[in-house]
Amino acid sequence: MRGSIMKKRMAGMFFCIVFAAVIVMAGCKNSSGGRVQKNDNGNRKYEEFITVDVFDPVANYQGTQSGWFAKIVKDKFNMELNIIAPNVTGGENLFETRFTAGNLGDLIISGTEGGRFKKMVEAGLLVDMTELLKEKDVLKNYETAITKTNAHAGQEGIYAIPSEISNQSPEISTDGIDPLVIPFVRWDAYRQAGYPEMKTSEDWITVMKQLQELIPESDSGKKTYAISLFKDWDGNMMMCAKNYASLYGYNELGFTLIQADGSDIQDILDERGQYIRALRFLFTANQEGLVDPESTQQNYDALSAKYRDGQILTSIWSWQGRDLYNYETDPVQGKTHKELGKGFYPAMIEDMKCYTNGCYPEGNARLVIAIGSQAKDPQRLADFIDWLYSPEGMETAGQCAGAGGPEGLVWELKDGRPVYTEFGVQALSKDITVPQEWGGAETGSWRDGTPALNFKALSPADIDPKTKEPYMTAMWSSVLEQNNTQIDQDWQEYAQGAKTSIEFLKSKDALAVAPGTSYIAPEESSDITVLRSQCKAVIIDRSWKMVFADNEAEFDRLLKDMRDTVNGLGYEQVLAVDMQNASDEAASRKQTVKDFNAKVNKKPPH
Repeated sequence: MRGSIMKKRMAGMFFCIVFAAVIVMAGCKNSSGGRVQKNDNGNRKYEEFITVDVFDPVANYQGTQSGWFAKIVKDKFNMELNIIAPNVTGGENLFETRFTAGNLGDLIISGTEGGRFKKMVEAGLLVDMTELLKEKDVLKNYETAITKTNAHAGQEGIYAIPSEISNQSPEISTDGIDPLVIPFVRWDAYRQAGYPEMKTSEDWITVMKQLQELIPESDSGKKTYAISLFKDWDGNMMMCAKNYASLYGYNELGFTLIQADGSDIQDILDERGQYIRALRFLFTANQEGLVDPESTQQNYDALSAKYRDGQILTSIWSWQGRDLYNYETDPVQGKTHKELGKGFYPAMIEDMKCYTNGCYPEGNARLVIAIGSQAKDPQRLADFIDWLYSPEGMETAGQCAGAGGPEGLVWELKDGRPVYTEFGVQALSKDITVPQEWGGAETGSWRDGTPALNFKALSPADIDPKTKEPYMTAMWSSVLEQNNTQIDQDWQEYAQGAKTSIEFLKSKDALAVAPGTSYIAPEESSDITVLRSQCKAVIIDRSWKMVFADNEAEFDRLLKDMRDTVNGLGYEQVLAVDMQNASDEAASRKQTVKDFNAKVNKKPPH
């Protein structure tokens, strides 16, 4: 799975960021002025309750969706979502098994590259939604993006809808306030160290040692580490290493790394390239005692718990360090960590150019949503998809991507702009129970209710027509104004007045925007697929061993062994395919910008 998709897992990914809020449903006023929506279009329209199997490779939770989002789905559509997550159990083999069986699921979220979309259509696994979507807003509003994506289906029809559809320029970051990666550090320790300058990422290691010395124990008294890793998202390579390469403007396609502007395409096994540099960076950090030794065994959830405890001191993702720690409430003092002067903020590495994905006016065709051919009630699922792409659906299901959740309990319009309610403010910093008037025990805690789909129908950076501000709450003017604690102000002074990471990077000419494109890597031959599978298994295995090598001699031996082994397996044949695809994607980025600008600048006829 591509790094861009991954992020958006994270996003999630995985992990739904805490700027979001909780749920709402229903019809009467509550104590905070919220309105619970009556069940007008739920059980009355859909008499039979159904369980929907959702095949979802970007989900980080497997099982039945619970909590407040489950209640919304049940009240509106009289159904429950059973999440089938290869990320959690089964990996790529789960897709192959279910593909062979002829039933991926009722609702399918899937990557499309390498001909996967076309294969699913040809195998009869996806419903043609042309009739189901007639008169639906999703088709009226996003027909161009939908048409572009389905041009890859290999036959006429609407078999999938792309994610992250946007009405903004492909040269504007879709990531809102933070790029895909940026060096987050525990700012309280970085400040205490005197804001040390870092010219290269290698200099970051020296700073990490200082952080670890200044904060030797977590909030609960456990030994701290500067870096902690996990394997959940490994694909063609070791994902955690690849994302350090993204600090320099690169993202992956197969066994290549593409510079955001298309000016450079690297073989990941080039000893002078960014992937090997990232592996060597992590190896050096481990030699200095900075890497969590449990990295090879833990999953994302275990790592998240460590961030909440303050056990890990750096992060390249905002949704890890900052979102998991800054807003957590200290159980003794009853204040958030950042109110207590502790938290994660980005520091500057002088030679970095942080990668960020541009908006997708044609939709992100690499991740799509579709209806399975074995679904019991395709029309109900089409209605659900249509809702996901509506403003209300984006506010609610998009909560895991930073949206606020449904209007009412967690946020409201005040003086014409969106603001958090008192409950919403509390929900940012601790896992509180949804009040009785909003469902009480039935919906449980707000964190338990987080939408497990981890799917962004629209760009969170796009403007919500209801609020006139972005869906992403971190971009709300009212939220940015609240970033005024002492530690917030200290970082803003360091950032020369910038309020967000992206604003900070732009001021330093350190942001690399990869224009959002609908490009999908084409189908590859079965021979290439077999060779790729063999090669990536070796690359991932040796990459992890290199990071945890005993010494530099072993690191170099493992590097040579990795290169020799995959070359013996036909790596060069796969690389040739990926190099061509990378070149095509770079060209597609340029064409998307050209097409968008031509559309914007087109004068109306006289």
